[in-house]
Amino acid sequence: MADQANPVNPARRSRPVPRKSTRLHPDFATILGLVLAFGGIVGGLIMEGGKLQDISQLTAAIIVLGGTFGAVMVSTPMNVLTGAARRLVHVFLDQIESPDSAIEELIGYAASARRSGLVALEDDAMQIQDPFLRKALNLAVDGTDLQEIRTMMQLEIELGEDQALAEARVFECAGGYAPTIGIIGAVMGLIQVMKNLANIAEVGHGIAVAFVATVYGVGLANVVLLPAASKIKARIESETALKELKLEGVVGIVEGMNPKVIRHKLEAYQRQTKKAQQTNPRARNEAAA
Repeated sequence: MADQANPVNPARRSRPVPRKSTRLHPDFATILGLVLAFGGIVGGLIMEGGKLQDISQLTAAIIVLGGTFGAVMVSTPMNVLTGAARRLVHVFLDQIESPDSAIEELIGYAASARRSGLVALEDDAMQIQDPFLRKALNLAVDGTDLQEIRTMMQLEIELGEDQALAEARVFECAGGYAPTIGIIGAVMGLIQVMKNLANIAEVGHGIAVAFVATVYGVGLANVVLLPAASKIKARIESETALKELKLEGVVGIVEGMNPKVIRHKLEAYQRQTKKAQQTNPRARNEAAA
């Protein structure tokens, strides 16, 4: 009797549940890579009879870090700088959503829309935490023309990618400045050595200390900054490919395609995207530049 008094709507019971935002998790490749790089450099120094104190120079660190990031601030707009600082987190932490989970979510929406119409997705669309998918699905629910949806969302993808690549180039610029600033620090150290040529015993030590700035500049560029730029670009490629996959899924929902057909389409699109990234991972970045 209770079931007859309060009948359960089958469509509502099987409505897709919007996925929660992807949690951040450590990127062990970055962490282990840094440990291996610095461990190899310091270990090689010790194996050659050196000491850690030989490359521990606060003055050299101040010159290289201050000069490098000062030059970056001069050459980069402030909004790009702040974005790059926030994006640095993605070098150490990964928050990329799995394409498989995105496909499953889209198939759930497709099944609901095919059963009850696009209007049935109105409540679900408002609860989606991914801003891109939420906007695309809301446009679809509002009855926006399919071509307009594709144009608007493709433009959003391109603008977001351009902004992200500009933030990645901040680290590339820093990686270009750091070795030069290190040379400047070495020259400044040599100037101080030349002032004390009367004390020959200290000349060799002074020259060794002077070149620590060069080590800092080259090491910072090639171990931290340039690899960070490459990792961020890889993240951008994955984010862009995932957005394009979601857009194709929404387009299939608007067209009223069978959920099974949408699944096959998205899985084929996913394989094609992975193949393109493996054969030419920099093609997208070069085209954007």
